[in-house]
Amino acid sequence: MHKNAPSYFSNLKCRECGRLYPKQAIHVCDFDFGPLEAAYDYDAIKAALNREVIESRPKSMWRYRELLPIDGEPTVGTQVGFTPLVKADRLAEKLGIKALYIKNDTVNYPTLSFKDRVVSVALSRAKELGFTTVACASTGNLANSVAANAAAAGLKSYVLIPADLEQGKVLGSLVYGTNVIGIHGAYDQVNRLCSEIAGKYGWGFVNVNLRPYYAEGSKSMGFEIMEQLGWRIPRHTVVPMASGSLLTKIHKSYGEFTKVGIVDDAPFSIHGAQATGCAPISHAMKKGTDIVKPVPKPDTIAKSLAIGTPADGYYAIHVMRQTGGFAEDVTDDEIVEGIKLLAEYAGIFAETAGGVTVACAKKLIESGKIPRDEEAVLCITGHGLKTQEAIQGKCGELRLIKPSLREFEEKVYAPDQAATAASPSPQ
Repeated sequence: MHKNAPSYFSNLKCRECGRLYPKQAIHVCDFDFGPLEAAYDYDAIKAALNREVIESRPKSMWRYRELLPIDGEPTVGTQVGFTPLVKADRLAEKLGIKALYIKNDTVNYPTLSFKDRVVSVALSRAKELGFTTVACASTGNLANSVAANAAAAGLKSYVLIPADLEQGKVLGSLVYGTNVIGIHGAYDQVNRLCSEIAGKYGWGFVNVNLRPYYAEGSKSMGFEIMEQLGWRIPRHTVVPMASGSLLTKIHKSYGEFTKVGIVDDAPFSIHGAQATGCAPISHAMKKGTDIVKPVPKPDTIAKSLAIGTPADGYYAIHVMRQTGGFAEDVTDDEIVEGIKLLAEYAGIFAETAGGVTVACAKKLIESGKIPRDEEAVLCITGHGLKTQEAIQGKCGELRLIKPSLREFEEKVYAPDQAATAASPSPQ
C-alpha cells in the first residue's frame, strides 16, 4: 500500500447508532455521545489480503495494515509488534490445563508493553492529520510509549499521570525528554483534565480525540495470536482489563479475520481479568448487570489497571457474555503469586497486570469457567522491570558468602541438598 493508494479504512462510525463521520480527530457521536470507532471496506480487504500476503511482509504489527486505521504507510513504530506466543507447558501443568500459551508483550518494542501497538497507530495517524504536539493520560505504560515513539518521530509530547505511579514508569517517560506532568488525583481525574486540555489547545491526545485510531492498534495482538497458532482462533483468551478496550479489540480482531476469510469461524470465549482493588467490570459481570459502578478510589498494586470509570466496560461485559466468557478479580497477594508463577514456570517476568491475568486464569480454570481439557491464551501486557516495588522482599533473599569453596559448600550446597532430601518427591 503506497502513500497514494486507496485506504481500506473508510470512516469513523458510532458504536451506538451507526452514524458515519469523517476520518478526523473526533471520538464521540454528536447525536447520542456514543464512542466512535474505525470502519473498513471488508469486501476490498477480502480481495487484497490473505495468509500468503501477510506472511510475505516484515514481522511487525503492520503486516495487517489493511485492517488498521491509517491512509498511507505507517510512519511511527514500524518495528512494533509480532511478539512471541510462548507455549507454556510447565505452567499449564501447574495450573492443571491441557494447553496454555502466553502472548508475551513484555518484550514489545520499544517500551516493553502492549501500549506500543496503540501508540504506533495513534501517532502514525496524528502525523497524517497534521499534529505536531501529542499527549496522553496514562497509568504508566502509555506514557512511556508516547514519550518514546514521539521522540523517535520528532513530535513534541506531554504525558499526564497520577503522581503516585511506580518510579520505573516515571523514569521510563522522563528519559525520552518528554514533559511529564504528575497529577494529585486518580486516573479518572487525570483523564478529565486531558479532555479539557485537548479541547483548548488542539493537541493530539492519543486516548481522547485520537482514541478511535489508538484503540484499533490493540487488534494487532489478536491478529498475531491467530497467525502464531497456525491461523486459528484460540478456544479461550484471558485479557487484563483497565478501560476494557483491549478485550473488545481482541474480540474485534477475531471477528475481522473470520469476516475476510483468513481464519475459519470457530467457537471461542474471551475472559476478563481485574484487580479486586479496582474491579468495576468484574463486579458488574458477576452481578449479572452491564451497569458498571465507578470505583472512586482504586486501591491495588496493579496501578496500570486502576481505572475506576472504564470507558469500554459496558462493551467488555457484552463481549464476555456473547462469547461465553467470564470475569475474575484477584487480591494484591494473589497478583504477586501470579507474577511468581509466570516467572518460575514460564521464565517470563511480568508487571503487576500480568500477575492479575495469570492469577485470574488460575481461578477461571479452578472454577471450571475454562475447562481443564481445553486451551487458553493469556495476554501478558507489560514487563516486570516496570513494577519491581510490587515484589520487593517477596521473592526470596540474596545469599552472601565469601569467595571460598568451603563457605559455598557449608552455606549453599549442603543446606540445599538437605532441603531437597527433606522435600516430598513430585507426584
